[in-house]
Amino acid sequence: MQTTPSILHRRVAPLPWHARPAALAWRRECVLALVFLLLLAAALLGPPVAQPAHYHDFADQRSWGWLPHAMDVTSNLPFALWGMVGLWALLRAIREQAVSATAAAMAGLFFGGLWVTAAVSAAYHLQPGDAGLAWDRGGMVLAFAGLLGLAAMRAVSTRAGMALATAVLVLGPLSVYAWSLGGNVLPWAVLQGGGMALILGFACLRPAQAWELPVRWGLVTAIYALAKLLELGDHAVYEWTGQLVSGHSLKHMVAACAAWPVVSALLAARKIRAESHAPFKNRAGQSLRREARRTTIKTRSHA
Repeated sequence: MQTTPSILHRRVAPLPWHARPAALAWRRECVLALVFLLLLAAALLGPPVAQPAHYHDFADQRSWGWLPHAMDVTSNLPFALWGMVGLWALLRAIREQAVSATAAAMAGLFFGGLWVTAAVSAAYHLQPGDAGLAWDRGGMVLAFAGLLGLAAMRAVSTRAGMALATAVLVLGPLSVYAWSLGGNVLPWAVLQGGGMALILGFACLRPAQAWELPVRWGLVTAIYALAKLLELGDHAVYEWTGQLVSGHSLKHMVAACAAWPVVSALLAARKIRAESHAPFKNRAGQSLRREARRTTIKTRSHA
């Protein structure tokens, strides 16, 4: 006589492979690896792109006493200020066990990179030239690696975030070195533009690890796009404002605000920690169990 499977048996039946969270992460890792290889091929095989001849001729050439190019130099202060605020928020979140160790490392890399960027960018603008620009771009690599690592962790997996951040830390300086040797700025442009395209893509995905920092990546991308427009319109903005402030100076101030969504995410993580009365590792486990139950119901409803 055939018996109907018990309710208990149905509950513990294994999920199909494609419905498991690990499978989602694996698929996204494969797609990310493919996109990364395509970007790498574009950087290596694309036609050389020369940096504009007058790249260092910024609109605002005014000095304040002994300080040359004063606005372009001092407008880097927001990078240092946001870096300080971010590290304070990060240390509080770590102390309260509100973030994972890997997310804390990525955020620390990002905020530390903002400090380095403030210093090397200010030094570059004191006497603009290719040598100073190489250091400026090298400083940006640190912040960029941390930001990309955070985005990939939430959208794909912790492993993907660590791998992507490491790749940027290695390939970023190499792209700057390649430009300094041969004048080809394409690898650096691909690193910057491709990286922001990845962040925008991550923002469009449902988080694979919803317990990681809830950074508003769409806002980060919008801030970057605005900063880039201001940089390209350096001279035009300077004229539009009656020579009050240049586009490049405003670009520094706006780009520094990319730290705002990350700081907000750290504050949100601390609030969640306080309300749940559970450290990060416990919340991550609870989130995984909820996702497994949701996937189980969805899969079996279509069976």
